[in-house]
Amino acid sequence: MNKTSLKLLVLAAAMSVATAASAQQTAGTWLGTLGLNKITPKVDSGDVSAPALPGTKADVEPDTKPRFAIAYMLTDNWSAELDLGVPYKHDLIGAGSIEGTGKLGDSMVLPPTAFIQYRFMPANATFRPYVGLGLTYAMFIKERGSGQLTAILNTGGPGATYKLDDKAGVSAQIGATWRIDDNWFLDATVIKTKLKTKVHFSTGQTQDVRLDPVAASISIGYNFKGLSF
Repeated sequence: MNKTSLKLLVLAAAMSVATAASAQQTAGTWLGTLGLNKITPKVDSGDVSAPALPGTKADVEPDTKPRFAIAYMLTDNWSAELDLGVPYKHDLIGAGSIEGTGKLGDSMVLPPTAFIQYRFMPANATFRPYVGLGLTYAMFIKERGSGQLTAILNTGGPGATYKLDDKAGVSAQIGATWRIDDNWFLDATVIKTKLKTKVHFSTGQTQDVRLDPVAASISIGYNFKGLSF
């Protein structure tokens, strides 16, 4: 192989690397991900206010739903992400002195979250871990009380209902992406949110509940280079 051919091969390889890098998570790239997300509340429940049996507490069951997120690469390493999805449905169950009494009700919650992220490694790396810090706003809708809730709080009376306060909380994120090709990638992330709310019962009682959910998801993603909105 002569020197001219060698130079041409080196130049072609360099151009190929540059093209691949430009198609990865570089500044100006939009990243879209779609997958499944499981939210598991880590509940620290206060007591229902009087009149109620001392130690009347609550726990919240996990739920899994589709998750959609869109991120924009501000630089080759810094990005902004918005996590969206459909409302989650969580069952409220008895805890403390009423543990074992079963389902007290359920509620839908929609928790959109905005993150600022730092992504490690070069933009064209196959594996890119990242961390994020953001804000979650939890919106509670369609709360429903059960017959068991009525039996505990309003025995012999009309059906008991409740309402949860919408609240904001700080979220921390750790995750990673694995490049499949120049556009497709896998994404896995875990998010911990500090979130406290108050329950208002139709019987007049209230209850403070710290939810502090942990969300774990795995998604498929796509790089959209050169999009403008």
